[in-house]
Amino acid sequence: MTLNYEPNRIYLDNEDGKLIAEVTFPMIRSDLVDVTRTFVDKSLRGQGIADKLMAALANKLGGEGKKAYCSCPYAERWFAKHPEYAHIYIITIPDSE
Repeated sequence: MTLNYEPNRIYLDNEDGKLIAEVTFPMIRSDLVDVTRTFVDKSLRGQGIADKLMAALANKLGGEGKKAYCSCPYAERWFAKHPEYAHIYIITIPDSE
């Protein structure tokens, strides 16, 4: 499985180029993203694909010194289950500085 990276998106296409999994995270500001969507096609559910997408996202953000706010319920639950990424996850969006 090779994940594809774009600004504000990590995704997986099948061999026909059809989107089969993705996590989207638009920028709120230069150091903060909003994880808005985690999607996995029905054919892949139960295989840990969403977990892999989220781990890739958390590692990317950590390497860039960014934080994640989650409006996506799955992403919020994922961060709650992965305390090793607590330094990335924020519960509320702080006021701009």
